[in-house]
Amino acid sequence: MSHITSIPHLPEIYRQLLDAVDVGIHAINSEGESIIYNRKMSEIEDMAREDVLYKNITDIFLFTSEEESRLLKALSDGSVHHNAKQTYFNFKGQEITTVNDTFPLFDKGKRIGAVEIAKDITKLERLTRANSRDKQEARFTFDQIIGETFAIQEVIDNAKRATRTASSVLIYGETGTGKELFAQSIHNGSERASRPFISQNCAALPDSLIEGILFGSVKGAFTGATDHPGLFEQADGGTLMLDEINSLSTSLQAKLLRALQEKSIRRIGDTKNRSVDVRIIATVNEDPIVSLEKNHLREDLYYRLSVVSIVVPPLRQRKEDIFILSDHFIKKYNERFQLNVPRIADEVQHLFQKYDWPGNVRELEHMIEGAMNLIHFDEEIDYSHLPIHVRTKFPVHNPVAHKPESLVIPLSPPAKTLQTYMNEVEKIYLEEMLQRHKGNVTQAAVELGISRQSLQYRMKKFEMDSKR
Repeated sequence: MSHITSIPHLPEIYRQLLDAVDVGIHAINSEGESIIYNRKMSEIEDMAREDVLYKNITDIFLFTSEEESRLLKALSDGSVHHNAKQTYFNFKGQEITTVNDTFPLFDKGKRIGAVEIAKDITKLERLTRANSRDKQEARFTFDQIIGETFAIQEVIDNAKRATRTASSVLIYGETGTGKELFAQSIHNGSERASRPFISQNCAALPDSLIEGILFGSVKGAFTGATDHPGLFEQADGGTLMLDEINSLSTSLQAKLLRALQEKSIRRIGDTKNRSVDVRIIATVNEDPIVSLEKNHLREDLYYRLSVVSIVVPPLRQRKEDIFILSDHFIKKYNERFQLNVPRIADEVQHLFQKYDWPGNVRELEHMIEGAMNLIHFDEEIDYSHLPIHVRTKFPVHNPVAHKPESLVIPLSPPAKTLQTYMNEVEKIYLEEMLQRHKGNVTQAAVELGISRQSLQYRMKKFEMDSKR
């Protein structure tokens, strides 16, 4: 037996050294059996040493042919590979991508095995592919932005004007307000609608990765780098949305500013500039002035991006839209879950008006979706279906707070269900209010403290005619 086969039995100090290095090391003997498999390689391939050592490499890794395994190639014909990328699967079916140095091992001129030294780029490869797939079409248009309040309609009108040019747009709004809906709607309403719309969350990745994703790379720029176009090139002629741009480092913001001013980019490791025609729509989830004060956003980049500024109001500033938003989400999840939920209960409507909605429209949608996971087929959404943090904030022991002040409920209601009785009282009260305003729905809604849309919904529910 050659001395290479006995390497796993070397003194403990050598095994500790092999485990201390930050690269994967995998060696096989002349029969293709694994004889060295260090800690880092075990982490890269997510496999225990006992699953690999002393077993043939073809039994533990999935290759279409032996040609795909550079270790086996090095063993069979003495081939050498330096800094070469390889993608393969372990016996669990997990895909692994590494950059390897692979070469044969010799003893007295005889080829006795092969070794592979690997660096893991699995995550980088997945991110690159994910961003390539992110070339999705923009789905939303202004018609799909729901809201009738002046606060949201004014924003929609301003955003529609931004479709006429290719100027940069900066959208500010709290998390969950629907900033991407506006970005996609601007793209779809512009002359660039037939070109790519690509979005990238800048907070999701470290600067070491986001630079390559934005600007691309050339082969050899860094370990595992290939000739790869960045998002600027992929979005050429279209729109690139950069979400949470204030999370980028100031140095990367400077490179972004240069790209916007010069309308060209330079891939990492390249020596030439490439012209790009891209409209930038950037979003921030904190007040831009605060971002400037905290040095989260470069002042020169802010002025470059905010040629058009759009501020999406939080839900607490347009609570009159809560009812029609709720109705929209109920219809959406009725269809998705094959339910027939008619509405949200009155007590929930009153509670929704009191709640401050820190998660905005997204929180409202998630709350409706969560409630409809707990509900029966045709039951309305009531207090018991709400999440615990909302019920804790609004205990049920104070139902009087939800009652309109001008409505007096008899202490001894007739023998019928509460919901039937409440519907009858509500209908009578609405009829009186409409009669007081001579059928004027808008004036009646103002006195009732609800939106015109909400009143029209109730009139339709009770089959009421304002003219009568």
